[in-house]
Amino acid sequence: MGLSTHVLDTMHGTPAAGMAVTLLATGTGDVQLIKQLVLNADGRNPDGLLLSSSELQRGTYRLVFDVAAYFKACGVALPEPNFLNQVSLDFGVADPAAHYHVPLLVSPWSYSTYRGS
Repeated sequence: MGLSTHVLDTMHGTPAAGMAVTLLATGTGDVQLIKQLVLNADGRNPDGLLLSSSELQRGTYRLVFDVAAYFKACGVALPEPNFLNQVSLDFGVADPAAHYHVPLLVSPWSYSTYRGS
């Protein structure tokens, strides 16, 4: 099924449109850039899946969400230094044939994630 993400801005109650996201592979000892993207109006990758089922491999990955830049672009006055700059989520893929959905709920001061469906 592949890998997907979705980001919701819990401060404004909206999708995090315009947030920059980076996907990295971390399982080889060296961190490798896989993809950089900007979320669409629905807070999702405009191209659909981050990785298709044929691209997703068993191993470990990292999603990096540019939270501070997103909230600054929304006009939120953040302290310097801001509390959250980038949120990095490290996760593992044990079954590449399964769907891995990694949602992020975020505000300038907190975040939560889970394995979605």
